[in-house]
Amino acid sequence: MKKGSGKNLLISLITVGIIVAAWFIVTSTGSVSELFIPKPSSVWKAFINAVNDGYKGSTLFKHLGTSLQRLMIAYLICVVTAVPLGLLSGYNSRIRAVLEPIIEFYRPLPPLAYYTILTLWMGIDESSKLALLYLAGFAPIYISCVAGVVRIKEDYINGAKTLGANKRQIFFYVIFPAALTDVFTGLRTALGVEYTTLVAAEMVAATAGIGWMVLDASKYLRSDVVFMGVIIMGITGILLDQLIRLIERKVIHWKGRS
Repeated sequence: MKKGSGKNLLISLITVGIIVAAWFIVTSTGSVSELFIPKPSSVWKAFINAVNDGYKGSTLFKHLGTSLQRLMIAYLICVVTAVPLGLLSGYNSRIRAVLEPIIEFYRPLPPLAYYTILTLWMGIDESSKLALLYLAGFAPIYISCVAGVVRIKEDYINGAKTLGANKRQIFFYVIFPAALTDVFTGLRTALGVEYTTLVAAEMVAATAGIGWMVLDASKYLRSDVVFMGVIIMGITGILLDQLIRLIERKVIHWKGRS
């Protein structure tokens, strides 16, 4: 454990405790309508009901599982395509010249702006949802990979050439390890972007999913279900991010060492 990490964890727990305590205090006074901020007890009750009885015919775990399945399929496709393309683009300016205009064009667009086009092309089933999540996650990974390669010092590459390394050896033994930190930064960023896009992906023709559940509950002013869904999404997002951090520590075991 790094020096000071225990204190930082304690500070984080205190911060969460203060937020929860403020939530209890504000809702217990009755100064704010439960339509806007439900009581913690109401959110907990909604959670128990969703686990036991489900929401609109599906249990909470089915909603969460459906969303995570969509997220993971799109995310894994992103990883196996964006990482090699990003690394190759950073290594080869001609490949970068082909891909960058396309990515820079759609990257700033809101997901809903091109989701309409995707549904026209691919229909309203799972394929358009996966395509939306894929496009949302591709750009952050690609950009981070390119940046990781471009910032590698020429001395490293020239040194490898001096020792007789060919282009393939330089790529796999010099460029790839040196860019790994940026690669994982892109992987973490892409996961967060895909998760925020998940709600948009489940807006059209979805009957299950944690994002769909939150959207559907908001139509009926079920703020307790909305809060419960948002909290679960937040906790799940933290756990997924921690999983990637754990993999990063295992893969880049030299990171942070002098």
